[in-house]
Amino acid sequence: MPADHAARQQHDPGQEPGGRDDPLGLFGRYLSIWVALCIVAGIGLGNFFPGAFAVLSRLEVARVNLIVAVLIWIMIYPMMVNVDFRALRRIGDRPKGLIITVVVNWLIKPFTMAGLGVLFFELLFRDLINPADAKQYIAGLILLGAAPCTAMVFVWSQLTRGDATYTLVQVSLNDVIMIFAFAPLVALLLGVTDLVVPWETLLLSVVLYVVIPLGAGYLTRRGLSATGNEKRVEQFTAALRPYTILGLLATVVLLFAFQGQRIIDNPIVILLIALPLVVQSYGMFVVGYGWAWLWGVPFQIAAPAALIGTSNFFELAVAVAISLFGLNSGAALATVVGVLVEVPVMLSLVAIANGTQYWFEHRDQRRELPARRSSAS
Repeated sequence: MPADHAARQQHDPGQEPGGRDDPLGLFGRYLSIWVALCIVAGIGLGNFFPGAFAVLSRLEVARVNLIVAVLIWIMIYPMMVNVDFRALRRIGDRPKGLIITVVVNWLIKPFTMAGLGVLFFELLFRDLINPADAKQYIAGLILLGAAPCTAMVFVWSQLTRGDATYTLVQVSLNDVIMIFAFAPLVALLLGVTDLVVPWETLLLSVVLYVVIPLGAGYLTRRGLSATGNEKRVEQFTAALRPYTILGLLATVVLLFAFQGQRIIDNPIVILLIALPLVVQSYGMFVVGYGWAWLWGVPFQIAAPAALIGTSNFFELAVAVAISLFGLNSGAALATVVGVLVEVPVMLSLVAIANGTQYWFEHRDQRRELPARRSSAS
């Protein structure tokens, strides 16, 4: 490892895992452990108190479970406050990173996720999974693949010391596209995999879990920053962060309480769902990161662009899976396994990006050398 690169690893201690200003925080860094514990708790509660959870499952309006809807809004709303549409004014600045983000998120990732779902569950795992369940798991994977990350990407960007302003532009553009593209894309891919698409429920889900939280987040951000003090936005979202994580964990407990018997009957199912998600994550990172390196994109933009194309808006995927297929569906189970996989995989990719930053610097140095020689002559 070059000496200058090694020196850069001695960065601010607040950037170190568990450091004082660690963007993930102690709870977020070990989120996969908390999710795993909630899975165990949910399975146990579902088997000990099946009647209580049967009552909870019937609290629905238009196929939307009211308890889960509230928990999902608690998760999504603070994320949407972080989105600043004023950043879209800079959409023309350094367009290469934005092109990579849009192409990977909307033209590559959803289709590769659907393809991997079919490969694993209809071919590789066909002797291990009931065909009806396999269709449901594929649907859950499709929902994850079609929902690009909105909030956690700010954390991944910070951990790679990415360009925060540019990351905000990428996320804001993604959210605008998501309003219009998510439902048609999901409907297309579900249709291709022979799943019936209830269009009314799908559109209602987009309104409930994208349009309304995004609008509420916009109005909240506008009100908080009306005085010109952007710190108020950071303080507000920081104050809500514990409730966001608690909402996520409560949703996991509920889902696995409904799925408990199915998992006890086939405990290997979680591993089987996780495998295509892991393959997809590393594959999309290689595509985005490699493309950025070949295209001359600087590391501070390349790393967040690749991580946006890898990470998922799992809160949205969970919410839509529940609305479309039900609380005890295989699709909902698959999206929750996405939560379990997300944090450890993304932290490993952050480590890979930080460990290969010098690749970009050597590339830039090689390109600058002929120009310097030319100017000197």
